[in-house]
Amino acid sequence: MSEVEKLAELIKESRSTVALTGAGISVPSGISDFRSPGTGIWENVDPMEVANIDVFRRDPKRFWSFYRPRFNMLEEKEPNPAHTALAELEDRGMLKGVITQNIDRLHKKAGSKKVVEVHGTVETSSCLDCSESYKLEEVEALFDDEEIARCRSCNGSVKPDVVLFGEMLPEEAIFEAQQLARSADLMLCIGSSLVVQPVASLPALTANSGGKIAIITKSETPYDSDAAVRMDGDVAEDMQAVLQLI
Repeated sequence: MSEVEKLAELIKESRSTVALTGAGISVPSGISDFRSPGTGIWENVDPMEVANIDVFRRDPKRFWSFYRPRFNMLEEKEPNPAHTALAELEDRGMLKGVITQNIDRLHKKAGSKKVVEVHGTVETSSCLDCSESYKLEEVEALFDDEEIARCRSCNGSVKPDVVLFGEMLPEEAIFEAQQLARSADLMLCIGSSLVVQPVASLPALTANSGGKIAIITKSETPYDSDAAVRMDGDVAEDMQAVLQLI
């Protein structure tokens, strides 16, 4: 039996399947991951110099010089077959929800309803002074002559609602993700190297509760030897192949 066939059987047998996704699931949508040689976002940029909350507060222009083009790029991206496969599984009642490290909102665009965004989302940005909220498509109009996004209400500094280095992850999202992981008898780990905490500990919660782990990603992970299924092909092709067998 192939790995695709094994995973399809595990999903059909599972009473509670949860997906955990990382940057790799969005690569087929044209979004670079973070650490792949030659293409990763952090290949030529030190994240601590551009995506840190202290940098944002001290030098918002420097922050936005990196993030503004990324914002414009993400607004145009569309879900790929891996995203739509998860949405379809949820529609069929075969997936409890998606826990994602991604900020690109593609799971929701694909139709997934239960999405826990543990690193936040580019869907909105908020003023740090008055908390006024702006949709992604509204942010570009907020930039002033200094190329800093300013609040229309109070002229405060507007920050994306994503978790930057140096910030705490949202407690509610982490708690919800942990609850989903503990209740799952099957966790699909898709496009994540599973090394960034605290998300990297979620598969262990599933395993410690007696559940199984399936890993679909190109990079090695700390859980490879524990996985009931291990696939390392194109995530979009792999997930569509699995869906066709269910």
